[in-house]
Amino acid sequence: MYILLALIGACVLGVAAHFVLPGRELRGVALTPALATVLSAIAYTGLQWLGVGEDSIWLWLASVLGAVVVAGAVTALIVGIRRRTDAEAKAALGI
Repeated sequence: MYILLALIGACVLGVAAHFVLPGRELRGVALTPALATVLSAIAYTGLQWLGVGEDSIWLWLASVLGAVVVAGAVTALIVGIRRRTDAEAKAALGI
């Protein structure tokens, strides 16, 4: 049941990251929260399998904050790629 706390926390922080990161018009509203939630589930489950207990701060930092940081980085990467491809398409069309 503790995994639900990590997933909800990562999703809420992912929503906040969506509004903080630039380029909202170039991505969907669910991209960053969905990435944060998936990464949180992977981190939490992986650390549990490695034997890290629920009372460890490292489990919570990695599964909540770490997931949001990585999701933010992936989102920034996706926005950068989108801007570059849009610029290339406009240049090819002569716009």
